[in-house]
Amino acid sequence: MHVAASTRCYSELSLKESLGKLADLEFSASEIVIGKKAETKFFPEDDEAETFENYVLLFRASRRVAPTAIYLDIEPDDPEFMERFRFTCELAKTVKVVQITIRSSLLGTPFNEEVERLRQLTQMAVLDGLIIGVATEQKRMSEDQDSLRSFCKSVRDLTITLDPSHFIFGLPKPREFDAILEYVTHVRMRDTTKDKFQIQVGQGIQEYSRFVIQLEKVNYRGALCVDLAELPKLNHDAEMRKMRLLLESLL
Repeated sequence: MHVAASTRCYSELSLKESLGKLADLEFSASEIVIGKKAETKFFPEDDEAETFENYVLLFRASRRVAPTAIYLDIEPDDPEFMERFRFTCELAKTVKVVQITIRSSLLGTPFNEEVERLRQLTQMAVLDGLIIGVATEQKRMSEDQDSLRSFCKSVRDLTITLDPSHFIFGLPKPREFDAILEYVTHVRMRDTTKDKFQIQVGQGIQEYSRFVIQLEKVNYRGALCVDLAELPKLNHDAEMRKMRLLLESLL
C-alpha cells in the first residue's frame, strides 16, 4: 500500500497547479481527476489547450507526485462519456497508469442494463491492460456491498474503488463492506460521521488502523488516496498534511 492524493483536493486550481501543490505537501503519488472540459480547469492558461499531447507532457513532468490512478468524473449518461472514456484509456496506456475509476449509474437503472454497460467498458479497458474500478457512492447502483458484489461476479475483471465515507454518512449505523474487499483496487480516504460527509481529520468515526488491517488481509496493494474538500475555518494544507502523516504512520 502507498499514500496518494486526489487532484480534486485543490479543485479551484488547474491540474498543473494542483499537482504542484501536492508535491509541496510531500505527497509522492496522485489520482488525476478528468471531467468535462467545461467543468474542470485542466491547465492554467487558455492557450494551453486540453489536448492528448499536453496531458502526456504534464503526466511525465509530474513524477514528484507520480500519477497512480485516473478518475473519470463524468455521468454515465452524458453524451460525451464514451469519447472521454476512450481518451482516458488511451492516455492511461500511454503514461502507464493502470487504474481508472468510473461512476455507476443512478439508482433505478435496470440491473442488467448497468451490467452490460460495465461489461462493455471493462472489456475495452482490459484490451489495453487497464483496470476499471466502479466508485462506491450513495444513491447510485454502487451504494451497497450486495450490489457491488453482484456486479463484480457478473462482469469479469471489474473492480471497486472503495470510499468508506459512503458507508457511514447519513446512515443510522455504518454499513459493512467486508464482502467486497477482495475486489478493491483503489481506496479514497477522509474523516466522516453519520451527520457530516467530511469532518476535521481525527474527529470522525473511521477506524483507520482496523481498516488497514482489513485491507492487508486481502493483500491490497493499491493506494490510500486522500480525498479532502476544503472546509470553512480550517487550514486545508494543514488538514492534507495531517491526513498524509496519519496514513503513512499505519503503513
